[in-house]
Amino acid sequence: QVQLVESGGGLVQPGGSLRLSCAASGSIFRLYAMGWYRQAPGKQRELVAAITRGGSTNYADSVKGRFTISRDNAKNTVYLQMNSLKPEDTAVYYCNANHPLTTADYWGKGTLVTVSS
Repeated sequence: QVQLVESGGGLVQPGGSLRLSCAASGSIFRLYAMGWYRQAPGKQRELVAAITRGGSTNYADSVKGRFTISRDNAKNTVYLQMNSLKPEDTAVYYCNANHPLTTADYWGKGTLVTVSS
């Protein structure tokens, strides 16, 4: 079992920055691939960024060059640095942990990011 708790969401003006954090507990964090997803009102949940156990990353085209995912295995935490935020980035952001071998999959409860002037 993995418990995930997101933090760092809030209201920010267009062009601003936020850093989301996801603290994991309950299992061996370094064994899991981690991801950030988001769900805007009336839309399906979508992958924003992911990072493998080895540190390889991938991003949705809409956030490439603006968002950066990273992980600190010593702190059992994954981060999402979001720069140059746009109103269309407004969504609830969810943290995900996935074990590549067992396919165990866990979700946090989400943190709301609102980009508005």
